[in-house]
Amino acid sequence: MTDDWLTALAGSPVALPLLFALVLGDAFLVLVPGEAAVTAFGALAVSTGAPPLVAVVTVAALAAGCGDACCYLVGRRVGLHRWRWMRAARTQAAFAWARTRLDERTALVLFTARFIPFARLAVNLVAGASRLPAPRYLAVAGGAALAWALYQALLGAAVAAILPGGSVVAVAVSVVVAVGIGLGLDAVLARSRRRSTEP
Repeated sequence: MTDDWLTALAGSPVALPLLFALVLGDAFLVLVPGEAAVTAFGALAVSTGAPPLVAVVTVAALAAGCGDACCYLVGRRVGLHRWRWMRAARTQAAFAWARTRLDERTALVLFTARFIPFARLAVNLVAGASRLPAPRYLAVAGGAALAWALYQALLGAAVAAILPGGSVVAVAVSVVVAVGIGLGLDAVLARSRRRSTEP
């Protein structure tokens, strides 16, 4: 990976569709690097001037909102037991945790789950399966998607503005920071889940 290659990617017509696909895929598969992609494109927007930061935020927010809404629809239509991976003890524990939290603080949980890679899938599926009213869900999920896109893109932009060394350094450091924050939030959530299930 070189500065020239990253500059070419940033200015390419496939840049924003690629970003959309990665963020959309991240809503379903936590191994897809949605956060890292938005942060990287935020860094490229500052270090190379393309794609525009506003476009990065807009595309990321739309993709995140669409992905979360699709997960909500899956939960509403399919439920939480249809496929084998859903019936695993660990997954069912995550669903139970999400259901309890959604019952207590619906808007807060929907909003914060968007920022936690391994929590958003469970929360969105449970929201659909629980028949949370679609207008309420979409309003909160849409706001969360926009806030998430702004945060991820501005994180990358800030790293690129602070660090010298060109696009490669900016992208690499911003991705490491984004992944580290995501893993840290997930670890905190997992600890909280364990404490809430202890007698």
